Amino acid sequence: MLRPTVPSAIVPSTVAKYRAKTCSRATRRYGRSTTKKLPQDVNPKGVFACNELDLKEVQVYGFDYDYTLACYKPSMDYLLYNLGRDMLIQKYKYPEGIGNLEYKKDFAVRGLHYDIEKGLLLKLDSFLQIQFGTVYRGLHPVPDDEVLRLYKNRIIPIAYVEAPNKHSHDGPHRTKMVQLADLFSVPEMGLLCNVTEYFLRNHIDYHPEILFRDVKNSVQSCHPIMHGMVVQNVSEYLEQNQDLKRFFVRLKKANKKMFLVTNSPFHFVDIGMKFLVGDDWKDYFDVVIVQARKPKFFTEESRPLRIYDEVNKTQLWDRVTKLDKGAIYLEGTVKQLQDMTGWRGHQVLYFGDHPYSDLADVTLEHGWRTGAIIKELTHEISTLNNPKFKENANWLQMLTGLIEEHQDYEGPDVQTVLDEWIKERDKLRNEIKRVFNEQFGSVFRTYHNPTYFSRRLFRFADIYMSTITNLLEYSTHHTFYPRRGVMPHEYTSYFV
Repeated sequence: MLRPTVPSAIVPSTVAKYRAKTCSRATRRYGRSTTKKLPQDVNPKGVFACNELDLKEVQVYGFDYDYTLACYKPSMDYLLYNLGRDMLIQKYKYPEGIGNLEYKKDFAVRGLHYDIEKGLLLKLDSFLQIQFGTVYRGLHPVPDDEVLRLYKNRIIPIAYVEAPNKHSHDGPHRTKMVQLADLFSVPEMGLLCNVTEYFLRNHIDYHPEILFRDVKNSVQSCHPIMHGMVVQNVSEYLEQNQDLKRFFVRLKKANKKMFLVTNSPFHFVDIGMKFLVGDDWKDYFDVVIVQARKPKFFTEESRPLRIYDEVNKTQLWDRVTKLDKGAIYLEGTVKQLQDMTGWRGHQVLYFGDHPYSDLADVTLEHGWRTGAIIKELTHEISTLNNPKFKENANWLQMLTGLIEEHQDYEGPDVQTVLDEWIKERDKLRNEIKRVFNEQFGSVFRTYHNPTYFSRRLFRFADIYMSTITNLLEYSTHHTFYPRRGVMPHEYTSYFV
């Protein structure tokens, strides 16, 4: 097929025309007076719909605790990092020198994958493609050509990432990559990369999978210590939310049932909820279940519920045949919860921060409606609303369109101009990535695709928001409608 020939003058004049429409920078560069209107700001207190959800149908509101009702200050990340680092030295006899490694608060984002064979932290998109520039060994990026040598392809085979029939959570499956999908894993990733960097700099041989397991076990085994320290100084670690009690009051006035299912122990939840809501916090809940051991709570069928004795701080051996308001229960299963309450299907709306262990099984197996609390939305939306970001994002779209439309032309200087456009596009994409996070970019997208984390979030959550109290912006009979997404073959017919 012959490629069309175009005079070289046409291409520069076209870029001037498009750029003038796009942003004020274009006006300065090309002397045009017209500018393209930038998009409206995103509401930082918005609730965003992946699936249509009518709150009139919801009679029961369920909640996770950590990072759902209770959101933590950055001091929590430092605490978990420091406790995990010290545990590596004390329990696993790691070199004393790692005791000097300090937490880098803006290094990692959640949703990344760790390759336990190669010892790399990396970001995948929804098509299992590696985003170049986001593959790290220790604290340093791995060059793109080395990434291709290691993986032989930019696309990771699905068997490398997901075990068969594994849709909701990590388990005994032996995949070669592990996704770190909750906020407690962010300091864990920081510790993992810091220790890796220490080993590399000091020429210490190590096994990447052993290091990953040691770091993970160290951080997780420190949770009881963390619980004790938070209980002693709750305001140091927990963000106050003055609207939380008002939210609970409104649900009660609307005659909604409420329950709490959390993996955390009672004394930790009790102190936190008293700080957030008040001493009467249990009065708002019809059922409270602690130490639920999710996701097993949602997947197992024969684990008995137990009553927790608040006075003696112990578990009772009594058979649980009904769930009483004001009592505290632990362990159990979702089957028992549903059988004893009659709460089923679309009348239940459950909120959590983890797309897999909180939301996947209840929506896929039990038909509950689900809401995700994604704290990072605050930062992401603030970035989206920045005029400079909007300008760059709009120009990136237009520039990509220019390259696509003119790539098949031939003629003097055309390739030179196309190369300049491609170079500018690459520069813009990296600028846009770095404003979210210098190393890994946005939690929700790679350069142009949703991330693997986004893919699972959109699949398992009907709605998502930055904090639970964003729902106060909407009535208890509001219907959330997902926007009609434009598919690739529809784009031209919708946008001219």
